[in-house]
Amino acid sequence: MFTGLVGPQGVVTARQGQGEVRFTIDTPWPADGFIMGESIACDGACMTVVAWQETARGSSFDFVASAESLALTTLGAWKIGQVVNLERALKVGDALGGHLVSGHVDGLATLVARALENDSIRLGFEVSLDFAPLIAPKGSVTLNGVSLTVNEVKGSTFGVNIVPHTAEVTNLGALNVGDTVNFEADMLARYVKRQLEQRI
Repeated sequence: MFTGLVGPQGVVTARQGQGEVRFTIDTPWPADGFIMGESIACDGACMTVVAWQETARGSSFDFVASAESLALTTLGAWKIGQVVNLERALKVGDALGGHLVSGHVDGLATLVARALENDSIRLGFEVSLDFAPLIAPKGSVTLNGVSLTVNEVKGSTFGVNIVPHTAEVTNLGALNVGDTVNFEADMLARYVKRQLEQRI
């Protein structure tokens, strides 16, 4: 379980394999902080640590992405040098500053609009029609692992604001129209939609 308040960014330094791919992510975290099998959200996708190493920057860790993860998330298109938002799993007693995030990516959202709004950046995204009922004004979404508040919704498009701090410490500030991000709907919205479907 995560909060959507990402930590330091990582960088992809290795990619091996085809059907399943083993990635190495370089981080500023100390190597002695890793636990075999722990969960780390990588651009919002929950992945399991299978190895780690000490590096000049701090450390790197490895995880293996399944074929399904590669198909449903942006991980399939990751290249060496890719900048990745990272978050370690929530511990009991930690502050819940964002919203409850599972790290189970629903699918992709495509950036369709970008504009400066005072010091912030207004971003407009489009998702598949299947995801549209899961998004509500003033509700929460997770994009590349970042917890964000929805400003407005129209059909399958929605808008969010990126404040300067978020633009600086995440990879959302570097997005261009046409780029895709990992999208996770609010957990409560998933269950409400499921309950409504059962009544039909």
